[in-house]
Amino acid sequence: MAKRTEKRNGKNTIELRNDQLIFRFPGVHREAELAIEFQRTLRIPDDNREHYLPPGLGRFPLYRVDDYPDNLPETWSQHGGVFTPMYQAEALWINFRADYPMAIKIAAGKVNAVTGEAWREGLTEVPQDYMVVPGQPWLDGFCVEKGLIRQFVAMPLGEGYTAEEQLTGEAEHGGLQIAVYPMDRSKYEEMHRISEGMLRDIPPCAAAPDMGLAPGGLMRQEIYDDPHGIHAWERSVASRCFVHIVNSVTLFEMTGCQPPGNPQTVQDYTDAGLPWFDYYGGDLKALEGAKKLAGLDSVAAVKLKKGEGFLLDNDPVTPAVVKKLNRPMVREGVF
Repeated sequence: MAKRTEKRNGKNTIELRNDQLIFRFPGVHREAELAIEFQRTLRIPDDNREHYLPPGLGRFPLYRVDDYPDNLPETWSQHGGVFTPMYQAEALWINFRADYPMAIKIAAGKVNAVTGEAWREGLTEVPQDYMVVPGQPWLDGFCVEKGLIRQFVAMPLGEGYTAEEQLTGEAEHGGLQIAVYPMDRSKYEEMHRISEGMLRDIPPCAAAPDMGLAPGGLMRQEIYDDPHGIHAWERSVASRCFVHIVNSVTLFEMTGCQPPGNPQTVQDYTDAGLPWFDYYGGDLKALEGAKKLAGLDSVAAVKLKKGEGFLLDNDPVTPAVVKKLNRPMVREGVF
């Protein structure tokens, strides 16, 4: 059953449905809808080598903060939104599904995942601090260079691993922050058609509770330039959602629900001959990446600096099967 998580400006809604966040803007257009889901995935080796895209291993479960008012930190109640369980050093990627164009801002611990800047309201054109859907099919991590990201990896707040702590020196927010802006109706109608999106091949589907996201291994992924221009977006209309991350080992105490099983290792997955992925976005232009994010230490690097030894399950891997994913374009040919 769908559950409404937030209603803003009298018309915009965010619903929790089948472990997806559904953003709707009926006041802009009846088709202005976006689905966001958080996929469990393999944590790629954190070895400063470039890796292909790991698979989706099913959606992380999502829980409404308002359904557990007595069991959660007080700050979570203030932020509202939803929460999801992750094991320490587990990775995720964020999947987007929309036909109506949307501008999406993603931050981790209120650090923008595209620019490395502190969270701010609205959209910024230079440097572009948002992604455009359709066009951007998913996001796996922090944009550190053109064509490269560092994977989102969950780590406890307060231990110096997260991007938030490395850039601000504070462990205040954690989690993920999302803001969504629909395209202006008149601009949309000028396009005369709905653009088709791209989706990754997704299979069916006594710790501190607060978690943040730290930069992990390097992965080949482009964050695309806005092909419509900043004036295409209805910036007076937006919906926001705070996605808290709770350590999986404390989920039962908070909700009475069992956490997902332990995450699969890269080596087990590769040894089974299962595929990795390589994505080509055609003529879409990629952003250059953020110097602030490029300067962050990865989880493995912080662990060594802290004198805590090597990161477990971090052995090099060579995929035996790599599937190419391309934009589903149709060639006209000769008549």
